[in-house]
Amino acid sequence: MEMVQMQWVKADPSSDFKGHLPIARSGHSAVIVGKSKVVVFGGFADKRFLLDLAVYDIENQLWYTPECQSGPSARAFHVALVIDCNMFIFGGRSGTKRLGDFWMLDTEIWQWSELTSFGDLPSPREFAAASAIGNRKIVMYGGWDGKKWLSDVYIMDTMSLEWTELSITGSVPPARCGHSATMVEKRLLVFGGRGGAGPIMGDLWALKGLIEEENEMPGWTQLRLPGQSPSPRCGHTVTSGGHYLLLFGGHGTGGWLSRYDVYYNDCIVLDRVSVQWKRMNTSNEPPPPRAYHSMTCIGARYLLFGGFDGKTTFGDFWWLVPGDDPLAKRPTIISNIPSEVMVSSGGSQDTDAKEKEETNGDSLILELADKLGISVSSKADDSIIDELEDKDLSELAARFTRDNLPTRDQAAGIQAVRDHWKNCSPSSVQLQEVGPMLRDYKRLIVQAHVGKLNSDAHLASLALSGQENYRFFHLKSASQLRMNDIPSLLEEYKQLISS
Repeated sequence: MEMVQMQWVKADPSSDFKGHLPIARSGHSAVIVGKSKVVVFGGFADKRFLLDLAVYDIENQLWYTPECQSGPSARAFHVALVIDCNMFIFGGRSGTKRLGDFWMLDTEIWQWSELTSFGDLPSPREFAAASAIGNRKIVMYGGWDGKKWLSDVYIMDTMSLEWTELSITGSVPPARCGHSATMVEKRLLVFGGRGGAGPIMGDLWALKGLIEEENEMPGWTQLRLPGQSPSPRCGHTVTSGGHYLLLFGGHGTGGWLSRYDVYYNDCIVLDRVSVQWKRMNTSNEPPPPRAYHSMTCIGARYLLFGGFDGKTTFGDFWWLVPGDDPLAKRPTIISNIPSEVMVSSGGSQDTDAKEKEETNGDSLILELADKLGISVSSKADDSIIDELEDKDLSELAARFTRDNLPTRDQAAGIQAVRDHWKNCSPSSVQLQEVGPMLRDYKRLIVQAHVGKLNSDAHLASLALSGQENYRFFHLKSASQLRMNDIPSLLEEYKQLISS
């Protein structure tokens, strides 16, 4: 079965949504109730734990805060899932305290109930993962209790409110937290997480014996599937959609370029039909890397919200949509390229003038490609944005100048980043710097050459020097770079800065 081509589209809060959007956060939960609404609860932001509810009415594209009586205390890194119209919440963390309380929210009357359960009660924990079994039971695995990583499995019957710890013989996965756990047919699939001695894992396990009618003995099996499996990570999301499970984001170790954690923004699909991993090729640049975000499947669309990348807590929304979705046709305005190659997206011009401007813009980009011997799409590349609008570059500038610079001083901060790249070695470049560097590299090429295309002297100098070869200009994002490309990219970047 061929995968549908998907495209990332950053949500426009003014046109995509009405009402009051939830504030930036990470470690929250977002669940879909039926096909009518998404419920966001809790999370962590600005050094505080949140207890608010935000509801997205899908049909009316409206965010609102329902009136509820008092419910759970503020928390993040809890588990949340839906059975019928009820959202269940267990555990999480508030301050330094791990929680072990169990709550239900009736989303038809917006009423919280704390559930007094019995049986084998799970210990308080955060970073566990849970999934619904049919329309009655819940399965929860692993987590962190503040002292140790956990590998226990609990079943909760939401009708009798009884917890049962599952007794499992044979091989078991290493204890972990920050993993994902997703019911697929009759099995619970667990991927990744941080392990008992601290390593981040990339293993995939299946747990059977969760369906009473099957009369199977509970047991774990480690799966080694064909295809390009995800790199080890934790804090990722796995979202069910049609024939696929979509894995997005998370963080792992920095590896060869960095002593620090690296955050991901790749999409990897587990195809339930062919039972193999597949990389999802998206036709444009993905959202900034992040972990502890939420991803919700709404029909054929996915909605990404929030998360954290080691320094920034996100409040942005992103759609991941099929190529034929109306959102995928949304025009992108390129604000930094000189007016000669600007593609108009509207205004008071008549249709003929607009078409002429678009044609001229495309032909100049193609002429640039021809003169410089580089490969580029006939459409202007939406990854080339103004340096003052490049959020990642601005954040690096703030870090290098140890201050959040106002707009009028951002140029000095950006120059500080460029000076850093000009003087650094490939081994000292951190992974989160590669994307901003690639975009700045492309920006510098355009600034250096587009305005000079009609200059005979400039074309003569290019001919004498033997065509300049910018090897990475055609790349849409840093995810297309290989490890051994970084030194070459840095060298070309330094040449651009020097010239």
